[in-house]
Amino acid sequence: MSRIGKLPIDIPSGISVEIKGSHVTVKGANGTLERSFSPLIHIAKEGERIIVTRESDEKNVRALHGTTRAVIQNMVTGIHTGFTKVLEIQGVGYKAEQEGENLVINVGFSHSVNVEAPDGIVFDVTEKNKVITIKGANKEVVGQIAADIRKIRPPEPYKGKGIRYRGERVRRKAGKTAAAM
Repeated sequence: MSRIGKLPIDIPSGISVEIKGSHVTVKGANGTLERSFSPLIHIAKEGERIIVTRESDEKNVRALHGTTRAVIQNMVTGIHTGFTKVLEIQGVGYKAEQEGENLVINVGFSHSVNVEAPDGIVFDVTEKNKVITIKGANKEVVGQIAADIRKIRPPEPYKGKGIRYRGERVRRKAGKTAAAM
């Protein structure tokens, strides 16, 4: 039995979960998330808990068991508290600005880069336009948007300029040195 898959998921107060076959809908104050899962995995609501079980012990079904439980847990957590990713911009003249719901990033290109906020995602720019906070209920979308923003100008190893996750360590390289003759 999967160690992750066998754990029950507690449903906090203020959140409603509907299960129709292999389709799960989670509703709460932060919005609504819904997703369909494999019919090989059984999802049941027992009181204020969600139980995930599997049909057989085949390798692909065992792999889906823990993954399904983790995704449902992330849906419940996202609707209850939400998810956040923080990006930092380092470099002289590099900055991000917020225009309405969208983000305008200037990171050394001849043009500014516009990032549109998808549904359910909120951008927040603080600390002299150097810190971008991405908030949302869907963990996958928050992580993907953060990765897409970081991909605009990843940190380079010589001066460390670029966009990085908060707490990310960039391995620095020594630059060129004068050749000894």
